[in-house]
Amino acid sequence: MENGHSKLQTLTGAGVLVSLGIIYGDIGTSPLYVFKAIIGQRDITEELIFGGLSLVIWTLTLVTTIKYVYLALNADNKGEGGIFALYALVRKYRAGWVIFPAIIGCATLISDGFITPAISVSSAVEGLRILNADIPTVPIVITIIIAIFVFQQFGTSVVGKTFGPIMLIWFTFIGTMGLLQLVKNPEVLKALNPMYAINLLIKYPGGFWILGAVFLCTTGAEALYSDLGHCGKKNIRVGWGFVKVALLLNYFGQAAWLMTQVDSRLGDIIPFYAIIPEPLLIFGIIIATMAAIIASQALISGTFTLVNEAMKLKLWPATRLRYPSEVKGQIYIPSINWILMIGCIAVVLIFRESSAMEGAYGLAITFDMLMTTSLLVYYFSLSKKSTIRAMGMAVLFFSIEGAFLVSNLSKFGHGGWFTFTIASAFFFMMFILVRARKLRDRHTEFVDVKHYVELMQDVQNDQSIPKEATNLVYLAVADSKRYIDSNIIYSLFKKRPKRADVYWFLHVDTVDSPFTSKYSIDTIIPRKCFFVRMKLGFKTPHRINLLFNKIVHEMAEYGEVDLVSPYPALHKHSMTADFKFIILNSWASSDSEISNFDRIVIQGYRLIKKFSLGTAELYGLEAANIETERAPISVGPQAKAKIKREKEDVEREKEERYAEYGKK
Repeated sequence: MENGHSKLQTLTGAGVLVSLGIIYGDIGTSPLYVFKAIIGQRDITEELIFGGLSLVIWTLTLVTTIKYVYLALNADNKGEGGIFALYALVRKYRAGWVIFPAIIGCATLISDGFITPAISVSSAVEGLRILNADIPTVPIVITIIIAIFVFQQFGTSVVGKTFGPIMLIWFTFIGTMGLLQLVKNPEVLKALNPMYAINLLIKYPGGFWILGAVFLCTTGAEALYSDLGHCGKKNIRVGWGFVKVALLLNYFGQAAWLMTQVDSRLGDIIPFYAIIPEPLLIFGIIIATMAAIIASQALISGTFTLVNEAMKLKLWPATRLRYPSEVKGQIYIPSINWILMIGCIAVVLIFRESSAMEGAYGLAITFDMLMTTSLLVYYFSLSKKSTIRAMGMAVLFFSIEGAFLVSNLSKFGHGGWFTFTIASAFFFMMFILVRARKLRDRHTEFVDVKHYVELMQDVQNDQSIPKEATNLVYLAVADSKRYIDSNIIYSLFKKRPKRADVYWFLHVDTVDSPFTSKYSIDTIIPRKCFFVRMKLGFKTPHRINLLFNKIVHEMAEYGEVDLVSPYPALHKHSMTADFKFIILNSWASSDSEISNFDRIVIQGYRLIKKFSLGTAELYGLEAANIETERAPISVGPQAKAKIKREKEDVEREKEERYAEYGKK
């Protein structure tokens, strides 16, 4: 695994090309709609053009380049990036609050996934109206979106190889188109002076609210950090150098063309297409649509990765996963795929035009950026031991992103409500899972194993107890050989005594290192009882049945266990011994006294569990012999119960006893 990461850290032409295809789709398609959003229905003025362009330049420089390409890429978790990799880095400092930025960031990133494909594809396809004003773009956009999502289940390994070259053509094309306009009107280079940006915000009527449109130029920046593990730091940074030049050239070109339109209004004209010469227009629309499809594909794959990480960290309901190709880290989550597809189609049908979608776009992602900033500041303040540097970061980025957030709030009534509603739903779902897990962990009892060793041996030797299995395996919450879940003791001895030749207690620990895959074994009773602890990274597939099978066979090779069936008929033919897994589902006892809030959390948790994947499927145990049991746990103080025997009943009992005695 380390070799894989060291290769990623190597700067190669192929690595840079892959980064263009995977990472820069979202930010790379922003020239399609950013200037159109900045100008909107306003009169085109020199102040608006220079100020808007200056804001775009400095947003790409301060937020994308300094925060993400420089600072965030240095906050990697063994080569992996993204909000959960960052959360995994800082949670070891035992600060309880860091869970909230992580789940808010996740919820807002996923809600962004409902808008990005819709706005990117719509913006590209709307170029067809230049050729035919009456062409219906909505059916075309929906057809493309359905195709994108349908093809997800087949994996992108083959198509993915073409992503990089197509995006290389795209960035070269948009840079060239911008340069051709820039040489005609190089005056727009003055916008490099940040004073134009400041003046627009302060002096232009309603200038501050233009920030909401400007922010669209950097919405793909989070993908830079999230996809760090796929491309490597050096490849991303070199790729960004090329991408930023191409983007700026195109923005300069659009500004140069807009200078020829001063004192008029844009109407339905799209500045991006306006700077393309007519003979190249068809090529421009085709390559823009392809770039939009690649941007959508990259975002969908990124959402799958994000949800998978959230699941491993127990922050998302258990969901079915598939691995559609041999490409490392490529996963497919059917439920998320179809939810996103329905959401994207809904966005297209509700808003219909890309200009209307701009209102829904940006608000959620601003929250995500603020959450990343808060975790980054905390990480740098502790790990790098540089309080001054961290404070400088906090002041700079909280000011910039805070301003973007305030300006984006004006979009709430114009579509921002859509992503905000989706993000809120995901946040509350994740919050219920976090709170329910805390309740369970707080009230899960552990008992000392040594007190039950003799009892285990007696049960194993008691032939009057029906044999449950040759090998009985419990999934344990406890992560130490000294202690075991009281639920397991309840199941083994109290609910129904379970005799087995060998008892196994298996604990699966999701660790902060992304691709860790290790195990340790503690012997409780030689050849009769073992505690196995697996340490798996939050990006590692948790195929527990396969992994446990490998562990047991390795132990058999060392003579620690006997894997031949003890039953004479099977032993004769050297058949492998049978294994049975017991899965204990904690169930909040109705005998507990809890607050109304916790009661709502428990009800919400039970509802989520109804639609979640079972533990067996989650851990890849479907092929194993499994039994699921409910184990009650108290999630609050024992409820007080009062009941009194009636006096008449007591007297009657006495009389009946005396009468019976008299007969004798």
